[in-house]
Amino acid sequence: MGSVRAYIGSFTSAGGRGVTVAAVDPDSGALTPLAATDAVPDPSYLALPPGGDVLYAVSETEDGAAAAFSVRGDVPELIAPPAPVQGSGPTHLALAAGHLLTANYGSGSVSWLPLDADAAPAPGRVRAHHGTGPDPDRQEGPHAHQVLPAPSGGWILTVDLGTDTVGVSTLAEGVLRQHGETVLRPGSGPRHLAFHPDGRTVYVLNELAPTLTVCAWDPAAGRLAPRAEIPVLDADPSGGAHPSAVVVAPDGRFVWTATRGEDVISVLAADPHTADGPGLRLTTTVDCGGHWPRDLALHPSGRFLYAANERSGDVTWFTVDPDSGLPRRTGSVPAPAASCVVFGRG
Repeated sequence: MGSVRAYIGSFTSAGGRGVTVAAVDPDSGALTPLAATDAVPDPSYLALPPGGDVLYAVSETEDGAAAAFSVRGDVPELIAPPAPVQGSGPTHLALAAGHLLTANYGSGSVSWLPLDADAAPAPGRVRAHHGTGPDPDRQEGPHAHQVLPAPSGGWILTVDLGTDTVGVSTLAEGVLRQHGETVLRPGSGPRHLAFHPDGRTVYVLNELAPTLTVCAWDPAAGRLAPRAEIPVLDADPSGGAHPSAVVVAPDGRFVWTATRGEDVISVLAADPHTADGPGLRLTTTVDCGGHWPRDLALHPSGRFLYAANERSGDVTWFTVDPDSGLPRRTGSVPAPAASCVVFGRG
């Protein structure tokens, strides 16, 4: 596969280093930090196109911004000053149709910023979400948490924790237009979603109820339909349980989720024979190797799984058993206030 590097985002406001670059050992999955930059405050989520040399980061602050770094060398270098997203608390970003999109949790909106000739984001436009949910503390208004293009192209999916919805939009001629919206169970609080490699199944992770909603996805019509809601914990939570991330194996056989508070990684096995696409069953949970796993990331080979443990300040990696999907803890590296991990070529 060639050499691979990992990029770790973190909260500088909580002592994080900003964006850390680490070498990845191809045999063990071990991370060796090489350099870091705090040029952007609170780069809590990162995105790196496959094979690309430009890394994108949100700045999860009240004002909200997005930035592009050149990662041709060991130290990421800002290509241009961060661009405002016109929303507060951006928590996720993605690339589509020549734009950088951000999900702005604080303001409950989605922004789209055109990329200039240097692939850096320029000031763009924003669309506000509307609505509430039954949880008065977490759903008093919209809270967009993720924005993700469909793998087949053409559609943009937005996940809103505050309104219990997944929206579907198009981005064409510089305009993000709403196409449809799917309402999930009230109070479930959807946070992130991931596509099964069949391109017709979507797993939506719910933060306010520790569950995954299995949905059928029609890539031609751009329509999402809930089919089942599956627990991601094998017992009632002993305290606060806040699911944070969902990852699907490249072959679609397994799904992994992280849950903060319980501090576990859940292993779910896919059943390819269900009528509405691959269903799921929870097989086990394992300790995440730290405290408050905010993100999970799978090595491009599918052999190693990484947990960004925010409050214990580390990234822990696991070797994945190819038959059972069970992650076995292999090692960890200090990473204060770690919030996400993405991979790129070395």
